[in-house]
Amino acid sequence: MSEKLISQNVLLHDYLRGHRNSLTVEEARDRFGIQNLRARMSELRDMGLIVHTEKTKTGANRYSISSRDAWGSRASYTK
Repeated sequence: MSEKLISQNVLLHDYLRGHRNSLTVEEARDRFGIQNLRARMSELRDMGLIVHTEKTKTGANRYSISSRDAWGSRASYTK
């Protein structure tokens, strides 16, 4: 995984995990310059984070991350 993708994952982790924040693809592109949010969310799932997906009224996916990971820990992956 390239350094750019790792830094995008850290950015998403810090913004979404445990802060009740969420993002759509368009918001991720506008705020953070992330072009492929779906792939980044898949990578965060592979790291053991619980990623929630919900459909907006317009049909877009809105992503958020649980404060606990798949093992029940709140430990940070980025610090």
